[in-house]
Amino acid sequence: MTTLKAQLQEDLTAAIKDRDELRSSTIRLTLAAVTAEEVAGKAKRELSDAEVLKVITREAKKRREAAEAFEKGGRAGQAERERAEGELLAGYLPKQLSDEELTAIVAAAVAESGASGPQAMGAVMKLVKPKVDGLAEGGRVAAAVKAALA
Repeated sequence: MTTLKAQLQEDLTAAIKDRDELRSSTIRLTLAAVTAEEVAGKAKRELSDAEVLKVITREAKKRREAAEAFEKGGRAGQAERERAEGELLAGYLPKQLSDEELTAIVAAAVAESGASGPQAMGAVMKLVKPKVDGLAEGGRVAAAVKAALA
């Protein structure tokens, strides 16, 4: 089984051979972020697949936010490129939970904790977060918990 980092490097090689500028530049930037994460801290280390996945998730989120900012700034061409890069990175991420699945997990956590009212949001988030880690963005999770407790 190849690691996620090795898969990225293989895909980079293929993108360069195919002269696919979008794929190659996106994967290069992602690999640079992975390398930066590896050398951060006191000693260089090899990232696990889970840690590489977190880096890819962070990079995909940056692309979504940049696309929104470019859209607000009236730069539709750049916003479209950022969206395309985000979609390319999404191919490396696990399938995200649907709104219905997320709502069901949140409802189960609310029932399990017996929480009521917005002041119990932290307790519910503590139960929900391990179940949805990597499968749903934090903002979506927080919004679902807030809606369930409202």
